[in-house]
Amino acid sequence: MSIDPALVLGGLLVGFVVGLTGMGGGALMTPMLVFVFKVDPLMAVSSDVVASLFMKPAGAVVHLRRRTVNLRLVGWLCLGSVPAAFSGVLLLRVLPLGDGFDDAVKVVLGAALLIASAGLVVRAVLQMTRRHSPLGEGPAEPSSPDVVVRPLPTVALGAVAGLLVGMTSVGAGSIVIVILLLMYPALKASQVVGTDLVQAVPLVAAASLGHLLYGDFSLGLTTSLLVGAVPGAWFGARVSSRAPGGIIRRALAILLLASGLRLVGVPVGWVVAAAVAALVLGNLLWAAVRKRMTAGVDTRRGPLPVGEEPS
Repeated sequence: MSIDPALVLGGLLVGFVVGLTGMGGGALMTPMLVFVFKVDPLMAVSSDVVASLFMKPAGAVVHLRRRTVNLRLVGWLCLGSVPAAFSGVLLLRVLPLGDGFDDAVKVVLGAALLIASAGLVVRAVLQMTRRHSPLGEGPAEPSSPDVVVRPLPTVALGAVAGLLVGMTSVGAGSIVIVILLLMYPALKASQVVGTDLVQAVPLVAAASLGHLLYGDFSLGLTTSLLVGAVPGAWFGARVSSRAPGGIIRRALAILLLASGLRLVGVPVGWVVAAAVAALVLGNLLWAAVRKRMTAGVDTRRGPLPVGEEPS
């Protein structure tokens, strides 16, 4: 078994994004394997899920030490996500395998990426409007004990995310983080990232077991990814537990949009046009909202002291 330096570098970049944002594991790793390294879609999903089993804890430990994790939410999410993740792999196993099966997997994966991209946009809008934060979020704080957990919706969210992870490797962060922000607006974004990374560990463990038993797992491929992904996730989590990651999230949203469109079969020319339009229009809109939000903050609170960030 040999280590592929290109896969190591790809794993490092994806791991950093996962640690920084809590998103992008399957949403970036699987398309990278399919498009850049020409890996079979089923093998890409299986190897990505198993790699995440080792990558996610590297970021989760940092957030646990920083106390940016709501453990009650983690418990309820796992109650739904763990059995659903294993079931997702079994569902892949019983689906009819024909000549077009790989294409079907690509379409499902592409749809999940488009949902994730839209979710990132919703997340950014929520951060700006609900928290009056033109920069996205402030420094990390310990998780609040005052968050009232809603068990049934939280278990249902975990089940949906688990099913998607088992089938496509996408969903653990991309969907959970956005819905958690909608369901629990009292949670700070850093706490949501930490909670998601911790709940993703048992979720991915269940999906990994299924893919090891029934999937198309490649040991050499996964090992090369892990050599880069584990330190990348650790370093990204160190950054995210202390500082905002808004710029990374905007770049990630555009990348997910482009990858999703390509996976569902949109021609390359249209994908490039959509990505450029999102980059230009998105940044213009963000600048306008930021200007308005900054003016609102200044009007209400006056000039900020030196070194203080908007919150």
